[in-house]
Formats: sequence, structure tokens, C-alpha cells
Amino acid sequence: MENVLKTEKQIAVISALAEGSSIRSIERMTGINRNTIMSLGVRVGQGCAKLLDEKMRDLTCNQLQLDELWGFIGKKERQVLPTDNPELGDVWTFCAIDAETKLIPSFKVGKRTAVNTQEFVKDIASRIKNKPQISTDGFRKYVDAVEMAFGADVDYGMIIKKFGHDFETEPGRRYSAPEVIGVEKTAMCGRPVKYLISTSYIERANGTTRQHMKRLSRLTYAFSKKLVNFEAAVALHFAYYNFVRTHGTLKMTPAMAADVERTFWSVGDLVEAVS
Repeated sequence: MENVLKTEKQIAVISALAEGSSIRSIERMTGINRNTIMSLGVRVGQGCAKLLDEKMRDLTCNQLQLDELWGFIGKKERQVLPTDNPELGDVWTFCAIDAETKLIPSFKVGKRTAVNTQEFVKDIASRIKNKPQISTDGFRKYVDAVEMAFGADVDYGMIIKKFGHDFETEPGRRYSAPEVIGVEKTAMCGRPVKYLISTSYIERANGTTRQHMKRLSRLTYAFSKKLVNFEAAVALHFAYYNFVRTHGTLKMTPAMAADVERTFWSVGDLVEAVS
């Protein structure tokens, strides 16, 4: 059981999970049963969700970028049957990043619906004390959600990228990044600064998330069988990202850059904080 594991063993397991190791590989490296690893990961992940909810308050975020990450639970959407658990199929991780501090103040796991989009943006608004500039891609459900949460005078811009090749005619490039041949930036509300309308930082953060979460790695057999496990893994990742992982450019953690914390955290500090 995870509650009788020595503290150093718990830290070793959580460190490996946060750095992107799979549960089976951690089992092989540590000799700890996979069920114990899973149980510990869920408990710590749920504690991380509570920790983030408490810490991410009264924030100053000047340039927010919003996006969603695709994944799936149990099976991909096209294989879901009418009789299956409604939690199965596509799952999206909505997340926001402050372009200046690289802090991720809010995230939400769920289907890519208007209701979930509105709840996600409303949650962001409740955590920020200033008026930020907001950028999104062309996902239209953000338009109403941003206005409802921040008001019609919010500085909100949308960026739509145009891609230059067709995967059907160029099958050799199926798994490579498509060529961007044009970018259209549109002010949706208020008076956003045009050159700051961007989703570059959130897209880079999404790449880091996929790298450090096996459940979101592309072209692998890794995926979650239960939504509760997926949600815990996401919360663990964002807590590790905000409080423990030193950002290469900032030379500090995002939580330090945003004045949420004053010092670096270790994985041991994180485990202790959620115990």
C-alpha cells in the first residue's frame, strides 16, 4: 500500500511519474507493484488539484494564452459504443498560460463542449485580479466564454493559422509538423495589442505536457482507462510544472516568477504539501 511506503520511495515514484516514466517502467525500476504506484499517483494527484486550487488565487497575469490538448479515455471516440460509459472516448485538457511568468493558473479536463469551455474561462477569471490580454486559436466556443467571464471590454484576440500541405497528397509528412503559410490575427473584443495576439507559449507548454505525461504521448500505447486516473495525472503534472520544474529561460519556477512562491520546491516538498 502507498501509505506504508517509505517517504523516499514515494518521492522516487512521484519524481518518475512527473518526468514522464510509465507505470510499468517504474515498477521494473523500483520493484513496487503497479497497483501501489497507481494508487499513490492518484492520491498525490488529487492532492495537487487541491493545492493548485488554493495557491492559484489573486494572480496578476498580463498576457493569457488559452488552448486545449486532446487525449482519450479507454478508447478513441470513433470506437465508443452507445452502451459504453460516457467517460470513455475523447477527453480534452483545457489550459491557460501567462506568457510573461509561464505560470499555468488554471486547467480543466472534460469534453470539448461550450459548457466546459465557459466553466474553464470563468475559473480563470475568478483567479486573476487584473485585466489581462487574452489570446486563443480559432476555437469559436471561446468567443462567448471569454465575454461572459471577463466582460465585453476585455482585450481578446484570436489567431488562426493557415497550413500549406495536404496530408492526403503528402503521406510521407503525416507525422511531421505542417507548414504554416499564413497567420490571421483578429481583435474579438476590446483593443488587444496585435503583435501580442499569439498562442506560441501555450503550444510550447502543450509539448512539455505531452513529453511529461505518458497518457498524452502521441503514437504510443499509453492511455488512461479511467477518467479519475487521467485527472490526477494532469493535476500532478501542472503542480510539478508550476512549483518544481525550473523554467529554462526564467531560471526559476513559474510560481516564483508569478510571486506565488518565494523558493524552489523539490518533489519531496510537493509530496509533503499534499499529504
